[in-house]
Amino acid sequence: MATQMFVNLPVKNLEASKKFFTALGFRFNPQFTNEQGACMIVSEDHNYVMLLTESFFKTFTPKPVSDARKGTEVLLCLSAESRKEVDDMVGKAVTAGATTPNKPQDSGFMYGHGFEDLDGHLWEIMYMDMSALPADMAATA
Repeated sequence: MATQMFVNLPVKNLEASKKFFTALGFRFNPQFTNEQGACMIVSEDHNYVMLLTESFFKTFTPKPVSDARKGTEVLLCLSAESRKEVDDMVGKAVTAGATTPNKPQDSGFMYGHGFEDLDGHLWEIMYMDMSALPADMAATA
């Protein structure tokens, strides 16, 4: 499986952002779109942008959200093929000098952990077991 990249961006008005990007030709995955965020498909099975309401975006970092009009900041997320791969990558990052601002997150079908690199960028590593996807999420696919 190829490594996937999910770029997370805070947005002030989710519906306006979805409308804007739809006008540019992008599609959204309804399985991972709700009132807190929208999964914009950049390239099938490889690259996505998660448009997140600012309040939801704030739950992923202890840092203040950057004003993209004055500076730029994102949460970078890479896929993993197992929970072990998530833990191994975070372990390697910590060994190389990274810190872990958050504890691992286990949502049943989804497991993730992350690290802050030497420059302060936040990277998340996520494993998703689609066979364990909750029925209410699978029904919208």
